[in-house]
Amino acid sequence: MPSAQDSAKTPAKATRILLVDDHPMVRERLAEVINRESDLSVCAEAEDRHGAMKAVETAKPDLAIIDLALKNSNGLDLIKDLQARWPRLLILVVSMHDELLYAERVLRAGARGYITKQEATRNIMVAIRRVLGGNVYLNEKTATSVIARLTANPRGEEMALADTLTDRELQVFELTGKGLNTRGIADQLGIDVKTVETYRVRIKEKLDLKSSSDLLQLAIRWARNG
Repeated sequence: MPSAQDSAKTPAKATRILLVDDHPMVRERLAEVINRESDLSVCAEAEDRHGAMKAVETAKPDLAIIDLALKNSNGLDLIKDLQARWPRLLILVVSMHDELLYAERVLRAGARGYITKQEATRNIMVAIRRVLGGNVYLNEKTATSVIARLTANPRGEEMALADTLTDRELQVFELTGKGLNTRGIADQLGIDVKTVETYRVRIKEKLDLKSSSDLLQLAIRWARNG
């Protein structure tokens, strides 16, 4: 499996691709598909923010394929960090997260496309080629939703809630709905417990929730509908 140290072995004319995902089997599957293409090569892999930043520095990829849920870190934050330091790096998100909720956020952060892992097997090369060609990749359903939002066509409670919360607040809210406690959320996002508690207070204020129980119930309902 290619790594940052193996980058020197990558053919000079091939487009260099970095895979960032905390599941080795996912990276292996993506690398297998990508490396079949004569003009593409996986030059490095990483499972978290630190590894990804180091890999970009060392392997100098043209495109980074990033999951939103990473080991001890968050893909959305990584996208912002990468774009701040390497603005010419192309980024494609491949994730399990709800694309209707996260697609617009990752585009705003600097990514050039979003594809779910369910789609990736059959459409990953289409997405990669689209992004490398200077275009944005979204599936038809997601593209329609993003256009509707950008033209100020609200879609009810789900979209209103998404617009109300910041990226980090939404991450805390979503993880709450998935059953993680304060410590679990802190570990997942790489922040301390007090910071998670502060975010929860802000979420309750923004959503006009009276108690932690109200927050939990709404978060669980959101997670089930997502």
